[in-house]
Amino acid sequence: MMNHFSLFLRSMLAGTAVLVLLAGCSSSSSDEPLLFNSKRPTGEADAPVKEVPADILAAQRAFTAVSKTVTPSVVNISTLGRRKLVRPAPDFPPFFDEFFGEPRVRRDKSLGSGFIISRDGFIVTNEHVVRDAESIQVKLSNDTVYQARVVGGDPKTDIAVIKIAATDLPAAVLGDSDRLEVGQWAIAIGNPFGLERSMTVGVISATGRSNMGIETIENFIQTDASINPGNSGGPLLNIHGEVIGINTAIVAAGQGIGFAIPTSMAKPIITQLVEKGSVTRAWLGVGIQPVSEEQAHSLGLKTTQGVLISELAPGGPAERAGIQPGDLLVEFGGTLLKDPAHLQRLVADARIGTPVPVKLVRGGRSLTVTLVPGNAESAQPLHSSRQGRTRR
Repeated sequence: MMNHFSLFLRSMLAGTAVLVLLAGCSSSSSDEPLLFNSKRPTGEADAPVKEVPADILAAQRAFTAVSKTVTPSVVNISTLGRRKLVRPAPDFPPFFDEFFGEPRVRRDKSLGSGFIISRDGFIVTNEHVVRDAESIQVKLSNDTVYQARVVGGDPKTDIAVIKIAATDLPAAVLGDSDRLEVGQWAIAIGNPFGLERSMTVGVISATGRSNMGIETIENFIQTDASINPGNSGGPLLNIHGEVIGINTAIVAAGQGIGFAIPTSMAKPIITQLVEKGSVTRAWLGVGIQPVSEEQAHSLGLKTTQGVLISELAPGGPAERAGIQPGDLLVEFGGTLLKDPAHLQRLVADARIGTPVPVKLVRGGRSLTVTLVPGNAESAQPLHSSRQGRTRR
């Protein structure tokens, strides 16, 4: 009897549970869904934080506006090239290549980024992104794909211009990187690891970074906006959506340390690449080196700023201006010199044939001479091969 009663009781309880569940699933105009805590007629939940500071909302809107406005001018670049394989044992005779067979070249794929600078299809990127490329594909933000050709590249600064056959394109706006201050917002848009149209945000960590060993001529913007492989050639932007730099390199051993070529340095190079496909630079005909503390002390200087002349090219612009080995250059065109890398940047921007006042220290006396930069394409080589010197 008890067993029958227990079964009957369990059946009644189960039926009651089913009715309760069914009742819970029924809908009416006054009931709310069990899984959502909402008092809004749209069914959306109330935000846990109801009062967000106005400046945070304004910053968020600014980032969104930059993304919507600038992303259409950012492109993804993919290249296909051939690279020669290095023989594992260089001392082996050539017939080992025949024995092991072809190929002795490897087909490489690479990904990068770029940004449109004109409505008729000129695009800026890094030179290393398109170097030795057999084919270049450019993908726009609307997923349209074009074949591109290289207009010109400058390995010394790692800047290149490519071209696609298109019209009415959204062009990016180049800003003034000379006005940057540490702590300002920095925004990177690109193609990291093939993840298209990715946007990261950080700040300007430093400006004027040089002697990094990345390029021949360096004047990098440092940022902690996340930059990864595939971001190369893409734009670094300010909060106004202006391009202030070309994302170029990262410190592989660290995090949040990326470098971009400033637009103030890139603009004249881009102009030359578009106009003639190559870059022509000025030349002084000097061998230069930094100033050591001992040398500064012997010259009666309080700092090691400046550039020491170690040698001259016979008949070069510097020799014609009266500059001598052992002179310390302290000013070039009215700009105080910091070190050899600084002089390199100034000479790179100098106009060929235009006189430049140069202030120097010789034997404890200050002198000013007028130097007329020559054309680097007609430069005479310096004969010294001693290490620790930079030729310019």
